[in-house]
Amino acid sequence: MSSLEITSSTGFLGDLVERLTQTFVAEHSRPPEWVIAAPGRVNLIGEHIDYNDGFVLPMAIERYVVIAAASRNDDSRRVSLHSVNLNETAQIDLSKPLAPSTPPTWYAYVEGVVAGFLERMGPDASQQLPSMDWLIESNVPVGGGLSSSAALEVATATLLEAVTGVSLAMDEKALLCQKAEHEFAGVPCGIMDQFSSVFGQENAFMLLDCRTQELRHVPFSSNKISVLITNSNVKHELTGGEYAQRRCECDSALKKLGRPSWRDVTLEILDAGKDKLTEVEFRRGRHVVSEIDRTQKAASAIESGDWQQLGELMYASHASLRDDYEVSCDELDLLVDLANKIGPAGGIHGSRMTGGGFGGCTVTLVESDKAVEVSAIMAKQYEQQSGIKPQLFASRPALGAHKIDRANT
Repeated sequence: MSSLEITSSTGFLGDLVERLTQTFVAEHSRPPEWVIAAPGRVNLIGEHIDYNDGFVLPMAIERYVVIAAASRNDDSRRVSLHSVNLNETAQIDLSKPLAPSTPPTWYAYVEGVVAGFLERMGPDASQQLPSMDWLIESNVPVGGGLSSSAALEVATATLLEAVTGVSLAMDEKALLCQKAEHEFAGVPCGIMDQFSSVFGQENAFMLLDCRTQELRHVPFSSNKISVLITNSNVKHELTGGEYAQRRCECDSALKKLGRPSWRDVTLEILDAGKDKLTEVEFRRGRHVVSEIDRTQKAASAIESGDWQQLGELMYASHASLRDDYEVSCDELDLLVDLANKIGPAGGIHGSRMTGGGFGGCTVTLVESDKAVEVSAIMAKQYEQQSGIKPQLFASRPALGAHKIDRANT
């Protein structure tokens, strides 16, 4: 049975940094010059609307991608990358222009950021990057919708800042990483993942306006409520480019409605234009409009400590993602149903799928003193009904990307 992990961001990250530093020394016979950490994220509410000009309400989580790196005294003009998790090594040749590969590789996220950073620095930029060895390790679950790819991108950009002494504005860094994912990984993601990893603050959610890129931190200081993340440990392999398909359906519906942004569409406008849309486009639009409204209400509920209202908004979000946006799956629906049955009497106020869908994680609002008991119940019942062992962990809002002072690890 899976058990609940409640960690301190300092201790949990410190263990990872110490282990990776020791591994780097063992493999390269010298200590790393730079150690960088960038977190994954979980989105409390506001799903599939970051690319539709909506609001999202994520937090950085206490799970990180860490890169340890040191320069080499040679003229190879290469960066050697080794992934501890994959036990794979790759080479980036700095002596020639970087271009996307087909199909994308695991290190495409790194290459895309390096390419964008060099472009930002100018024509002679590659000469400012030394030959280097990088060792990469992550405890962000891969394929769980917790933005392990964005964490890798942001860690890469933060490392390049440290190596070159060139500091990017925080929003510029996030957008550079988003562009890398678009161009080198072929994923037309919105801005939420990279902004979360860059701007994360301890004890605060981030209400991000994806149209204006304005960000407001929403304090979440209550220790009576925890955020429980449950990895279903399934990821359904889909072949139709469902993420891009949903985006195209939303764009098509918006164009037919004659509005410049989904922020200019109300449910009344959507209903009035229903005859112009296909049935699928109408349902996609209904999710977008209602989710934008739910996310703003959720931020207000957090600020007022109204956990009941927040929970109701989370359940409504899941139903919309399941029925109108059609990105849930049986395993995610089961986890949310289990949480709903436990309910407030058992310590759960709300739950929903989080991330892109078709598998991955749910996010659940749970009373802290009942979190361990709830975790055990959900793990047992989920495994009994699905035959799959889940992974559950609680997290506080965590610090965004930063350079590690190894003297204090």
